[in-house]
Amino acid sequence: MILNHLWGLVSSPNKEWESIRNEPNTLTRHYLAHTIILAAIPAVSGYIGTTQVGWSVGSNGTLYKLTSESALQLAGLFYIAMIAGVFMLGKFVDFLSTTYQDEETSLRGVALASYTSTPLFVVGLVALYPVIWLNMLLVLVATGYTLYLLYEGIPILMKMPPERGFMFASAVVTVGLVLLIGILAITVIFWAIGIGPEFVAS
Repeated sequence: MILNHLWGLVSSPNKEWESIRNEPNTLTRHYLAHTIILAAIPAVSGYIGTTQVGWSVGSNGTLYKLTSESALQLAGLFYIAMIAGVFMLGKFVDFLSTTYQDEETSLRGVALASYTSTPLFVVGLVALYPVIWLNMLLVLVATGYTLYLLYEGIPILMKMPPERGFMFASAVVTVGLVLLIGILAITVIFWAIGIGPEFVAS
């Protein structure tokens, strides 16, 4: 089921959103069987890339890596932040939907947040080879496609006119940015209490 939605969101997103809307709306189907699994891609890839491959800064040829303990700790925290962020964003979507929908419908915020996050999860594979400029470029492309899925998916999944769906999607983007800032603030707090990267150079 995961791979079917994964390919469908790339090849024919509108049809895939229709398919998702017609499925039973449960946390097991849309969250546990999708987000919990796919969110492991960037976490595991990041751990492998930063401990086994490493990266260089500038032209001095020095290769930097993270210690296994530090990378494991950061990968675990990153994974928790991703699955918690998707769930919280989904609940915010459900809350906002009462303003933008004309009629009472099944709350599908977690499904929306889970599937629109798919490109960001999959692009996490680039962390296996941590080249900063390349990683940033591919993450920007994935972010753009995530926004496309969001703006295309909301009118279909939430059964609302495209004009209203556009306003709803813009509100969701704003909430997502606020959540991102909150996660960054928590990251700074963790670093301040000593939970941060430990580098080794070679």
